[in-house]
Amino acid sequence: MRRTLLRFLILIFVLGAMSSVWLFGGRQLSLFADSFRTTEVSAAPIASLVYEGSGTGGRLRIGELALDLTPADARMTPPNIGSTKDGQLALSFAGKVFAFGPPKSENESFTTAPPPGDEASLINRHSLFGWPTFFETNFMTGNSPSWKRHNYYELAWKKPNGAKLKLSWRYEQFFYRQDDWTGGMMTREGVTGLVKIAIEP
Repeated sequence: MRRTLLRFLILIFVLGAMSSVWLFGGRQLSLFADSFRTTEVSAAPIASLVYEGSGTGGRLRIGELALDLTPADARMTPPNIGSTKDGQLALSFAGKVFAFGPPKSENESFTTAPPPGDEASLINRHSLFGWPTFFETNFMTGNSPSWKRHNYYELAWKKPNGAKLKLSWRYEQFFYRQDDWTGGMMTREGVTGLVKIAIEP
């Protein structure tokens, strides 16, 4: 009888400890899981790309989606956007340059489209699981999300010569009991924004 009671108490303690860890450290656990796998929502070819900014940072507009080029990590240098010697819109980072393509017209110097032979797509993913936010309170509206998860956008661009560009953004997505999951572009200082820039070779 005592052994059964002891096992039951140990089980209750373990479940309570796990619940506490998930409740107060769920964001980090979800982020850790995201480094291994996420759920793909959509993948669509890029038809047009517009740069809005002064050359450093700014944002890329793909269709109706505006993706900020401010890194989530303040220690990370933002990329630069400008023109190459042959007049192509390009991104430069860490001493490497990736040319998107020529401008659509003289009046649209910061608007371009993938040249023939290029493969460019925008992929949307989200976390496999979210984390609870039961104790979060919104004093402005009184309506607070009960769960959150990370939402990712990835721009993948490949040239016929093998050159590749990959840009990845991380945002947050909120879950409300009455509205389900909302748009996944919520920001949080030091956590969301541009998280990866990779240019190959």
